[in-house]
Amino acid sequence: MNISQEKVDDLNAVIQVDINPADYTEQVNKAIKEQAKKAKLPGFRPGMVPAAHIKKMYGKAILFDEVNRLVSDNLNKYLTENKVEVLGQPLPKDNDASYNWDFNDEFKFQYEIGLAPAFEIPFNEKDKLTQYDIKVDDETLESRIKNLRKSYGKMTNPEVSEEGDVLYSTLSQLDKDGNVLEGGIENTASLRTDLVDDKKILKSLIGLKKDDEVQIDLKKAFNAEHIARLLNITEAEVEALTDTRFKLVVKNVNRLEEADLNEELFDKLFGKGEVKTEEEFRARVTAEVESMLVQNADQRLQQDLYNLGMDKVKVDFPDDFLKRWLKATNEQLTEEELNEGYDDFVKNLKWTLIENKIITENKLEIKYEEVFKLAKERIAAQFKMYSPEPINEEQLAQYTVQFLQDKEQANRLFDEVKALKVFEFLKGVVKLTKKEIDYNKFLELK
Repeated sequence: MNISQEKVDDLNAVIQVDINPADYTEQVNKAIKEQAKKAKLPGFRPGMVPAAHIKKMYGKAILFDEVNRLVSDNLNKYLTENKVEVLGQPLPKDNDASYNWDFNDEFKFQYEIGLAPAFEIPFNEKDKLTQYDIKVDDETLESRIKNLRKSYGKMTNPEVSEEGDVLYSTLSQLDKDGNVLEGGIENTASLRTDLVDDKKILKSLIGLKKDDEVQIDLKKAFNAEHIARLLNITEAEVEALTDTRFKLVVKNVNRLEEADLNEELFDKLFGKGEVKTEEEFRARVTAEVESMLVQNADQRLQQDLYNLGMDKVKVDFPDDFLKRWLKATNEQLTEEELNEGYDDFVKNLKWTLIENKIITENKLEIKYEEVFKLAKERIAAQFKMYSPEPINEEQLAQYTVQFLQDKEQANRLFDEVKALKVFEFLKGVVKLTKKEIDYNKFLELK
């Protein structure tokens, strides 16, 4: 067997695999004998079918399978041993050769490959980035406490609506004269006053009682997505409406009362007896918010590192090859979908190459224990959403093992651990300037 590579250019090459009978005869004969042992054919006892009979009946199919297996195994071995960094997978090149598949053929197979572009790791000590230290302000803390109290609050039905209430109402489309449009859109839905930005409309929704009527221009009050939900139509149908005035008839006023700050609430949130006073409650919530803000700051720094690396690495890709490969491996992919999604695909590919180069050249190791730990944390967090009582370690470990048996989930977590590993490494490479910032100011950053 001979494998050779011919470069087309810096990003494309053709690999040729030459195979003669000496390369495949032994494997093919072995496969025929194995098939003969397993075959169950009329007129023959199990395991006693002559190999010659199997060769006559299925020989060409077996030869085809074994030659293709031989080519695949040796092609992958060649790429690995010669450290050829390919993008996607080799694509069989159309060739005019036709074979009889009669156990004496010499085969020549050609494959197109896309080559990864050459580049240097784009990060060094001269790079400067800001690492934000986000401060918990009173407004953010109170907003979080309010949300927690609402999550465990109770629903009431007051007589008169106030700002923040939910109006369970019938909405009827109006004609140009302000009358209910015959055959027009009508739906009963829950309208949230806290989502209304228009002050004039919001004022008209306050002080309403059951059976009260009011006219409302939905496009002035809500975005297209929310209007679609209120009217039970599509966003496209919302956009097509030239007049979005509707009559609103209140059927009920719903109000979510905030839970009291007492031990009943504390037990629901943190587990029985963990928090006993409002002071302890505020301390726990403050710690939780601070942890969330650290995550926000890390996400910002990760994004800044990503932007820096992507800007500094100027490379081309074998676009024609990659598009053919994407089409070959995704038969349902249309030309329009390919063109629309290709730029994002190349961006993800570029960053993956940067990450992999950092991992390889700095000998960073991603251990199974790290993936297991992250999976365990995610599962524990999910359980906590439904119960403040922690799940015992043995059960948690069992759930984690089961979770990681799903290859797709395991690969996703592996990629997350890889990203975190690269992030922690780069924090020690670039120069970081720490800067305190209020949460509201942080949100305004571009």
